[in-house]
Amino acid sequence: MKGFQGDELDANNTIAACVKHFAAYGFIEAGREYNTVDISESTLRNVVLPPFKAAADAGALTFMNAFNEIGGTPATANVHLLRDILKGEWNFDGLVVSDWNSIGELLIHGVAADKKDAARLAITAGSDMDMEGNCYVPNLKKLVEEGAVDVKLVDDAVRRVLRVKYLLGLFDDPYRYSDESREKTLILSKENLQASREAAKRSIVLLKNEGLLLPLKKDGQKIVLIGELAADKDVPLGSWRAKAIAGSAVSLLEGMKNAVSKPANITFAKGPVFISGESLFTVPLEFNTTDKIGITEAVELAKSADVVVLALGENCFQTGEGRSQTDIRLKGLQQELLEAVCAVNKKVVVVLMNGRPLEISWMAQNVPSILEVWHLGSEAGNAIADVLFGDFNPAGKLPASFPRSVGQVPIYYNHKSTGRPTNGEGNVFWSHYTDAPNTPLFPFGYGLSYTTFDYSDLKISSNTISKGEKLQVSVTVKNTGKVAGEEVVQLYIRDLVGSITRPVKELKGFEKISLKSGESKVVSFTLDENDLAFWGSDNKFKAEPGDFKLWVGTNSAEGLETSFKLR
Repeated sequence: MKGFQGDELDANNTIAACVKHFAAYGFIEAGREYNTVDISESTLRNVVLPPFKAAADAGALTFMNAFNEIGGTPATANVHLLRDILKGEWNFDGLVVSDWNSIGELLIHGVAADKKDAARLAITAGSDMDMEGNCYVPNLKKLVEEGAVDVKLVDDAVRRVLRVKYLLGLFDDPYRYSDESREKTLILSKENLQASREAAKRSIVLLKNEGLLLPLKKDGQKIVLIGELAADKDVPLGSWRAKAIAGSAVSLLEGMKNAVSKPANITFAKGPVFISGESLFTVPLEFNTTDKIGITEAVELAKSADVVVLALGENCFQTGEGRSQTDIRLKGLQQELLEAVCAVNKKVVVVLMNGRPLEISWMAQNVPSILEVWHLGSEAGNAIADVLFGDFNPAGKLPASFPRSVGQVPIYYNHKSTGRPTNGEGNVFWSHYTDAPNTPLFPFGYGLSYTTFDYSDLKISSNTISKGEKLQVSVTVKNTGKVAGEEVVQLYIRDLVGSITRPVKELKGFEKISLKSGESKVVSFTLDENDLAFWGSDNKFKAEPGDFKLWVGTNSAEGLETSFKLR
């Protein structure tokens, strides 16, 4: 949000940040986009709303409605969300915009008889702007004249829209963002491409590096690069790419050749065709499962390679909005290609390009090195090469847990204990699977480095604090490896006894630090009463006295542990 809006809203390089989708858009039943949501007020308050509240407190100018309903009321017509919480409790003074035709879709949800009725519901609930619904312009005047809508609601909506335009300086210069000469100077400029490369390489997560196969050598190593995605210049741009030029990204193949002194030492094999057909907007995409031409060539090249780099994952139009899947394994012939290559060469590095956590259990067990690179944008290939060849030491951490199987989904670190969390009596009657562990394949906050870090000397300022007091937490982190690196130090807590059940862990702080080989640093955190608070059964936000556990470590599953009490 701060990156979009900057320090001066009326500058010519700002954007009004839009916080979306309000709310619970990610809690859809069956994991199917736009589907029904039915969650408790406790989950809404304690899980869904905190990041929205943080964005509102930071000064975000706009919020966007979600397509989903919550407990029978679509978000676009939800008075509780928009009037009571956002504009009431939070005192949000920006504007609320509908999602694409979400006001018009109130008819299809079955809560509005026609567009006029939809306009009445939406403006009453607190939706200020109608995007593509064509409900407000033809109907609001009539609704006010008929007394169905108080004109004060319309005035409030107009005031909010005009205020955002004023803050952006559009009354002084409505075309401040439309400057063709500036566009030619800045779009794809050297400085912006470098910023893109920097952001991209910092987003890469090293999931596995058995035998220190990475980083690769730039000289004296025969590298075979395999996979259609490795040469693709469009997939790295992602699906919601705005005005990006199709096919303009740096491919992985180009990035690797750019990084070495002898590009001829890198041999490329496309492998089998990934997607059949030409239309990437067709749903579902047609994945090739029969034409195995390309596997034989890839396997033959892999046999003689010092190391194989295998690009696998998702096409950009396979992931993103409207592209929910019931199967999150590798599609097409990718798994067959992977297994065939691993059968002839054990030194394999998988570069995983995807927009969601995938089920990669076989890969995690059989491949020595895995890089999660997502869809990294214009400079993707160069950024990935920076990491592959060790010009940049990976420091990214997972923003979501990776499951062992799709049957574990949803899987998240801040789950509840349940009444039977462990097999204490050696019987079958506890919360578990009979065919897999409860734990994720890779947990939230996980990510390796080309160096190693040691955590020690966890300290807290007091074993007991009172309400209104602050708890100081410190830990010593040392780079125990041979190269400089960055580490994201993470702090988690657990409220052991609450008036309602509390998660087994909650992230309450993190800090990225950079350490040279052998260097140590003391990292400090401060926890206050708000960090310990939650929405209780009495629908009040407060910290409750009692015992807490605290961890500081490298991810949500590892860390030094201590405890304290809140009086």
